[in-house]
Amino acid sequence: MSTAAARTVPLTAGTAPSGALLHHRALGPDDTGIVHLGLGNFHRAHQAVYTAAALAHQEGPWGVLGVAGRSTAVADALRAQDLRYTVAEVSPDGLRCTIPGVHTGALVAAREPERVQRALAAAGTRVISLTVTEHGYTYSPRTGGLDLDHPGVRSDLGGNRTAPHTALGRIVRALQQRATTHGAPVTVLSCDNLVGNGNHTRRLVEEFIAGLPAGERDELTAWIGAGNVTFPNTMVDRIVPATTDGDRAAVADATGVRDEVPVPAEPFTMWVLDDRFAASRPAWEAGGALFADDVEPYELLKVRLLNGTHSLIAYLGALDGCDTIPEATARPFVAEAARSVLWREYLPSLTVPDGVDLGTYVDRLFTRWTNSALGHRTRQVGSDGSAKLRQRIPEPALLHLRAGRMPHHLALTLAAYLCCLAPRAGFDPGEHAAAMTDPARERLGTLRARTTDGPSFAAAVLDDGLLGDELAHHPHFATRAGELIDLIHTHGPRTAAAEAPKRQLPPERRARAGPTLPRAPHRPKDVGLRSPGAVGVQMSHFPASFGARYRYAGVTLMGAISLIAVRLSPETVGRKPTDPSDATAPTQP
Repeated sequence: MSTAAARTVPLTAGTAPSGALLHHRALGPDDTGIVHLGLGNFHRAHQAVYTAAALAHQEGPWGVLGVAGRSTAVADALRAQDLRYTVAEVSPDGLRCTIPGVHTGALVAAREPERVQRALAAAGTRVISLTVTEHGYTYSPRTGGLDLDHPGVRSDLGGNRTAPHTALGRIVRALQQRATTHGAPVTVLSCDNLVGNGNHTRRLVEEFIAGLPAGERDELTAWIGAGNVTFPNTMVDRIVPATTDGDRAAVADATGVRDEVPVPAEPFTMWVLDDRFAASRPAWEAGGALFADDVEPYELLKVRLLNGTHSLIAYLGALDGCDTIPEATARPFVAEAARSVLWREYLPSLTVPDGVDLGTYVDRLFTRWTNSALGHRTRQVGSDGSAKLRQRIPEPALLHLRAGRMPHHLALTLAAYLCCLAPRAGFDPGEHAAAMTDPARERLGTLRARTTDGPSFAAAVLDDGLLGDELAHHPHFATRAGELIDLIHTHGPRTAAAEAPKRQLPPERRARAGPTLPRAPHRPKDVGLRSPGAVGVQMSHFPASFGARYRYAGVTLMGAISLIAVRLSPETVGRKPTDPSDATAPTQP
C-alpha cells in the first residue's frame, strides 16, 4: 500500500494487521480485570504489553480499562480505533510494530467520573494500577506526606464521593464502596518512578483516610487492615518518548494503516514486582516480568543510576542547545559528567541486586541513551524536575555530605535544573529549557527574583523545601550548587561541568569525613526467584539480534532468556566494571 493510501485507512479492529497482534483474544467490557489510572504513553508501551503477553499465554479476565485524568485526546482516539494502537519499537536497526489489544474501554475521569468510580469499585476489578507521574500523587515534596493544602485533596476529603478530582480520592472512594458492598479484595499497583512506590501509595492512602469522618475512617481502615487491599512495590523501566507526527507517518508506512495515537519506545523493557496481590493477577512473567523478594535494590538502581543520571544529561544538554538525549550524550562534557555522577555519587548510595553485572548494566544505559533513532527529547526528560529530583538527589547527597564529601555532580544537577527553570535576568537558557514544564517554575522564578547570586538562590530553594528539609541543613551544598549556577550563567554549562569536581569541602568538614564508601559489589549470581524457571520469553517480541545486542544486566533465570536478562557469558563473568575514572571510555554494545 502506498504511503498516501496508508494514511487514509484508519486502524480499527477490522484493519489491524494480524501479524502485529500480540494476542488474538476478543475482549469486551466483561473481561475487565484491571482499571488503570493514567492513559499515557508509558502505560501503553509497558504494562499493556506485559498484559498482552499474559493473555497470549493464559486465559483470564485481564482486559484493561484505561482512565485518563483530564485530557480527552488519547481516550477519544482509542475509542475511534476500537481501542487498538501501535507500539513502535525504535532502534538503529529499524522499526518493529506491535498491537497490544488489551484495553476494554477508555474513559476520562473529569468527563465520566461516575463510570470511573463504578469500574474501580466493581467486584471484577482485581487490580487498580497507576501511572500518574510523581505529581499525580498529590504529596508534598517537602514532607513526603499528603498535601492537605492541594485544592483537589481538600475537595475530595470534603465529601466529594462521586466525582473525586485526585487519583488518591478516586482510589479511596472506590475502596469505601468495595468495603461496604461486595468486599472483594483488590491490589493497588503503583507503576510510577517513586522509591518504594507501593509503600508510598499505601501511606498516602492511609493519610487520606485519616482525614475522613470517624465513622468512615474506622470502617475502611479495619477492612484494609484485614488484608483486603495490598500495595506491592514495583520497578518499571522503558524509555518512551512523546509521540510525533513523524512517528505516525513511520507507523503508517510500516503497517499500512493510520494510527492517531501510536507509542514510540525503545526495544528494552523491564518490570520487577513484589508478588503481594490481594486477589489474582495476570501471568505477567510470561512477558518477562520478574517477581522478586525485594524490589528496592532494583528501584534504587533504576531511579538513581538511570533516572538521576538521565536528569543531568537532560539539563546540561538543554542548556547546551541539544534537543534530544542522544545529541546531549554525544557531547563529551555531558557524557563525562554523566559517568561521574553515576559512578562516584549515585552508585555508592545503593546495593547492586544479585545477578546484575554492573559494568554491562552501565554500558547498556549509555547505549540506550545514545539511541538516536528514538530521539527522546531533553525537554521531556527535564520536565517536572521539582518532583523527580526529590526522589533522586537528597539521599545520595546526604550520604556523601554526612561523610564529609561534597557530591559535586549532584550539586551540578540541581544547578543545571535551576538554570533551566529559573535563569537570572539576561540569561537565555535556550528553547529546550524554556519548553520544560514544571509546576514549581513560577515559585522558583519568585525566589530567583528575591536573591542576588547563585549561592543565595540555591539556599533559598533548599530552604523552601524543593528537595525536602534535610539538605537545607547543609549550607555547603547550597553554596556549591550556587557557585555552579553562577558559572553556568557567566561561562556556560561546559565550564560548570569541567569545574564541578575541582572544589573541595572546607577543611573543617573534610576532617570529619568518614572512610571512602565501598563501591557496590560486583556479584554475577543467580537471582533468587519465588518461582524459579517460570520466567520465559516469546522471542517474536524482539529483534532477531536481541541475544547479541540487548544483554544489559547478565541476570541468570534458570537458563531462560527473559525480557530483562540473559545468562552471563564467560567473558562477562570475568569482566571488570568500566573504570569510573575513564569518563570518556566508549560504551560496549
